[in-house]
Amino acid sequence: MVVQLKFKIHAISAYSMGKKAKKSFHTGIVKKTIKIKASKDKVWRKISNIVGLPTWVVDVKKTVHISKKKKDVGAIRLITFEDGSKIEEHIVAWKNNEYFTYIATEGLPLRAYVATISIKAKPKNVIELTWQSYLNSKKMSEKEFIDFLAFMGSFYEASLENLKILLEQ
Repeated sequence: MVVQLKFKIHAISAYSMGKKAKKSFHTGIVKKTIKIKASKDKVWRKISNIVGLPTWVVDVKKTVHISKKKKDVGAIRLITFEDGSKIEEHIVAWKNNEYFTYIATEGLPLRAYVATISIKAKPKNVIELTWQSYLNSKKMSEKEFIDFLAFMGSFYEASLENLKILLEQ
């Protein structure tokens, strides 16, 4: 069973109860953690395949390399979602079998997006995987930003559930 969400960024009206909502820049963090019963090597192989997203990330139709480098710092991927939207991401930090960090340079309503996916071995062949991101928005209302953070949290949770199901088979 694969969990799906609709990946569309909906514009919310700037008018709320007859008043114009103040638009400004906002900063937030989204952090989701899941425990997966699988070997660290198995989990790392899956998440470090930076173009393997269609198998576990919600609503990803296709992911391709757009750099000669396929992994590690300097690798670049282009993600295409089911609705046709695209996000370009650059790997900016990489430690084998532990974590990688990437930035989105295009495709989100953000001025900054930095995310890290990390894994830690726990007792009894359990891996704790954490997906954490820092976001700084383009100008939007506080409600729009809170809704976007909630959407990202749900997106991470559903994708991590897909990954867990896939890796625990």
